[in-house]
Amino acid sequence: MQSNQLSAPTVPIGKIKSFGVFGPKYEIGFPVRRLDDGDWLISIKMVETGEETEYRFTRILDDPEAI
Repeated sequence: MQSNQLSAPTVPIGKIKSFGVFGPKYEIGFPVRRLDDGDWLISIKMVETGEETEYRFTRILDDPEAI
């Protein structure tokens, strides 16, 4: 597992993004694990509720920065 951690993507930890232009805001956390398709799951925290979950890194890249 340690080798997976070494190849984890560079993640903008603490940056606030939103699900699409008008979606809820979330704060980016740390890489959790690599998926079989090569993507990564990243921990995120919902700004309004504090709920924590995991979200695909490729989707984070597509989401806009929150305003």
